[in-house]
Amino acid sequence: MADEIAGFIFAAAITFIAMWIVVPLFFFFLRNFRATLIPLVTIPVSLVGAFALMYAFGFTINTLTLLAMVLAIGLVVDDAIVVLENIYRNIEQGMPRVEAAIKGIKEIGFAVIAMTLTLVAVFAPLAFSTGRTGRLFIEFALALAGAVLVSGFVALTLSPMMCSKLLRHETKHGRLYRAIDGFLDALTRGYASSLAWVLAHRWTVLVGWAIVVAAGAGLFTLIRSELAPLEDRGVIFGRIQSPQGSTVEYTSEQLRAIEAYYATIPEAAAYNAVAGFPTVDFGNAILRLKPWEERSRKQQDIARELNQKFATLPGAIGFAVNPPSLGQSPRALPIEYVIMAQIPYAELDRIVTAFIAEMGKYPGVQNLQSDLRLNTPELRVEVDRDKLGDLGIAVETVGRTLQTMLGGRQVTRFKKDGEQYDVIVQVAPRDRARPNDISDIYVRARDGSMVQLANVVTVREGVSPQSLNHFNRLRAVTITGQVAPGYTLGDVLPVMDQVARQVLPQAALTDLNGQSREFRDTRGSIYLTFALAIIFIYLVLSAQFESFADPFVIMLSVPLSMTGALLALWAAGGTLNIYSQIGLITLVGLITKHGILIVEFSNQLRSRGEALFAAVKHASVLRLRPILMTTGAMVLGAVPLALATGAGAESRKQIGWVIVGGLTLGTVLTLYVVPTVYTLVREWLDRGKPVAAAGGAVAAHGPAASAE
Repeated sequence: MADEIAGFIFAAAITFIAMWIVVPLFFFFLRNFRATLIPLVTIPVSLVGAFALMYAFGFTINTLTLLAMVLAIGLVVDDAIVVLENIYRNIEQGMPRVEAAIKGIKEIGFAVIAMTLTLVAVFAPLAFSTGRTGRLFIEFALALAGAVLVSGFVALTLSPMMCSKLLRHETKHGRLYRAIDGFLDALTRGYASSLAWVLAHRWTVLVGWAIVVAAGAGLFTLIRSELAPLEDRGVIFGRIQSPQGSTVEYTSEQLRAIEAYYATIPEAAAYNAVAGFPTVDFGNAILRLKPWEERSRKQQDIARELNQKFATLPGAIGFAVNPPSLGQSPRALPIEYVIMAQIPYAELDRIVTAFIAEMGKYPGVQNLQSDLRLNTPELRVEVDRDKLGDLGIAVETVGRTLQTMLGGRQVTRFKKDGEQYDVIVQVAPRDRARPNDISDIYVRARDGSMVQLANVVTVREGVSPQSLNHFNRLRAVTITGQVAPGYTLGDVLPVMDQVARQVLPQAALTDLNGQSREFRDTRGSIYLTFALAIIFIYLVLSAQFESFADPFVIMLSVPLSMTGALLALWAAGGTLNIYSQIGLITLVGLITKHGILIVEFSNQLRSRGEALFAAVKHASVLRLRPILMTTGAMVLGAVPLALATGAGAESRKQIGWVIVGGLTLGTVLTLYVVPTVYTLVREWLDRGKPVAAAGGAVAAHGPAASAE
């Protein structure tokens, strides 16, 4: 565990260092070293503030809070970038620095507050999630929300002050500046031209929006789902089950074969085995692998190789288990399917056997086992009480004698050379290996003579249930197993439900337990959390804009980003799990920032008298660079997550690809969809109103009048 934590912290530190790849992006858009420093200052200040909030709430530095801090690096610079770009543009136009800072923050302050509160609102439902998953991600959500809050405060205070002190108007520029500026001007002109065409074909854009959303819905059904990605934790648990009635010695002998398999693994660092836990016919063998940087194969690949070797065990059933990713018991298996019925256990065993046989035809499951064992061997010792009474032997004496001779009893201790030893009375193993050996034991009669137990007891062999379990007050059997490589819990559980409907009688009920139940509950709660995040954002934006129409326009960018995220997740071979779903929730707050910038500035320009289409085009073109800068910062900040290696990389990749894909596609489409829908909604809301006097009579009826 210590190696795993150290490995994750090292990988997180590498990711922190990799985050500095955003520096060239800032310089590319700003072409000024002083300006580049301003958003970078936001990163340490915001993280220190977030750590202070974590300390106040009693949080710890763990894998999830570290993940939140890594993700925060790409988020906290957004507000500072927007403020910086607006102030820098005013200074480049010749405005004095202090005046430019004051004017810039007045123009953009509302949008910064709205963006900050929107992103914080995303994590509010996540912080109140229930269950194991909810408890795990409370610290993640609040730590990330704290970093965003601090970054918003820094953007409104520290960033304008630094702009007024560090920035200055440059009259002469070098060749690199002119080359980059020429490229950005060409990009801006190209966007303005394409936006003018889009505004002239607005219904085509709506059809395209619907197609993209439909594609996202198709991808949602195509991508597999699971509770959490299987992480390389550097440890493999081998489990064996000996035949019913086996001794600890027999189970231990089978474990020696497992240890021999472990010895052939080049990546093995250490291993040990324990026989007789939780019962005498079970054994566990733990394999600790070398650190991640010292091996080329992943833990999952090694486990698949071991499963092939375990299948050759002649005297026991064995399989290798990858430990779960969210801290569940390493002995817990992913599949725990419960069958319940108020019928005799023998009948219950029959239908469960038929169910397992039918499931054996499905390649997505491995090592299915039932916890109902009705054939556990036992010896029944029947005492002849009349003979015992005649001989003056108490039944208690017979029982205590059998316990001592067969099970062993500590009678005293002795010390030798400073060491203390227990003295245990027990028959030698060779003299208690057969049922007939019980009859050879003697007990003392009342007259002091020794009486052989064969004279007073009868030993019969039989079978009985090992345990009779209940679930929800019903007789129940739990079927456990593993998910085969290439499949997920989301694939397996519906198949098990389908087989249950085909095989089980109508009186039988089914339920889930363990990781399977957690997967089902988490999937339901995360969808509710997603819906609450949408509602929270809409309400926050409605309060900020004092309108229900503007938030509607802004929220239309969310489905577009979802399609991009799902496309990237599908292309990277990811799944819908708790990490990718949290990435999707985070994406809701990130993508709405672009719409806020466009809609808010369009409202400002319209309040100054500009016509609808002219205001939308002006606002969109003017906000193009800050939108591209913030998107670039967030995407580049998430790239190290998407390409992560080492401890916990499987989980970080899920969030990374969701943000990279969602922001990339979502931003490109938002730049056209939001202006288009804004004009349609405003035309519908403004119908019947008097036309603006400032030349808006023509422009309000079509995009052509806004052409420059």
